[in-house]
Amino acid sequence: MPVTSLRLTEAAHVFWVFLRLGLTSFGGPVAHLGYFHDTFVLRRRWLSATAYADLVALCQFLPGPASSQVGMGIGLQRAGHAGALAAWLGFTLPSAVLMIVAAVGLARYGALLPAGLLQGLKLAAVAVVAQAVWGMASSLCRTRLQWLLMAGTASVVLLLPGAITQLLALTAAGVIGWHELQAPLPPVEAEAPGHAFSRRGGAGWLLGLGLLLMGLPLWAHGSGNPAVAVFDAFFRTGSLVFGGGHVVLPLLEAEVVRPGWVGSTPFLAGYSLAQAVPGPLFTFAAFLGAAMPEPLGGWQGGILCLVAIFLPSFMLVAGVWPFWARLRGRKDVRAVLGGVNAAVVGLLVAALYQPVWIGAVHQAADFVVVLLAGVLLMVLRWPAWSVVGLAGLTGWLAGLF
Repeated sequence: MPVTSLRLTEAAHVFWVFLRLGLTSFGGPVAHLGYFHDTFVLRRRWLSATAYADLVALCQFLPGPASSQVGMGIGLQRAGHAGALAAWLGFTLPSAVLMIVAAVGLARYGALLPAGLLQGLKLAAVAVVAQAVWGMASSLCRTRLQWLLMAGTASVVLLLPGAITQLLALTAAGVIGWHELQAPLPPVEAEAPGHAFSRRGGAGWLLGLGLLLMGLPLWAHGSGNPAVAVFDAFFRTGSLVFGGGHVVLPLLEAEVVRPGWVGSTPFLAGYSLAQAVPGPLFTFAAFLGAAMPEPLGGWQGGILCLVAIFLPSFMLVAGVWPFWARLRGRKDVRAVLGGVNAAVVGLLVAALYQPVWIGAVHQAADFVVVLLAGVLLMVLRWPAWSVVGLAGLTGWLAGLF
């Protein structure tokens, strides 16, 4: 069988394996990594435990959704770039379809939905983001300087809101981390997976990413085309999200709510719904695209925003993979990430206050729902989808009385 045909056959197999995972992988990025380890290391033996750990380390290093990037990396190793695309498509398709359907339904029939139901979903989002803040602060802020970077970032972003402020805060934190957080690192024990891919090809992917980051804003400004402006906004967001899926919340809020593309209520309701579906949290972008007013919204808008926010991750995995073994051994790279990750927690703290808390908690009963939802999530360890469903039901019932 020719090499091309063999790769396509392998890619089709990758797609079906990841589609099954996309239909059943509830629980967020950490749970997804557990599902991947069980499927591809223990059962299918597509890669060794060491290679899998190396791949996870790579995707923690990159901006973007870590679990989706790990899936892309597994597909890349198994069937080349077609395999990476197949892995992303299979894992993302179920939740993307559900989110687009929910957004279209909300746009067309939102007036028929009980206001209490939407309020309950917004309150669930408060508890989910609070859980993310707590977990990320515990793991990413380990020194006094990192706690100061977190608090400083949150303060600046709240006082001077906007996408540019967020970008400058992340950059400043990275520079401070590079200067202050360098420490000796253990030697790299294993070569990064995917070493057979050429560095020239990797450099090409990274160059393409840089050209898009610089060229899309110019194209959007020069053409005045709203579709290009939307694609640019989601592409930049996908390029800057360090720290996992929850950090997409403040960046997207700055890009779509403040310009008026999506209202605050559907934004928070959609974010809460994203916790209740399997697959990656980044499919929230599909909801936002589909919820936009015509001519941007609907299925076309959902697909446009979905592709835009995931494309940087695909290009980064393909581009950085050949260089990873050398990069991960550099203490200055780790130091920069130490500063950036602390600032990422600050972004999420700011988002917890505005728009999440301000947009949802208006009275004592709202606070009680948030408190109980937080206990269910963080103390009793209920899955997020069940807490979201219960909060929506509670809001709906409260609206009846």
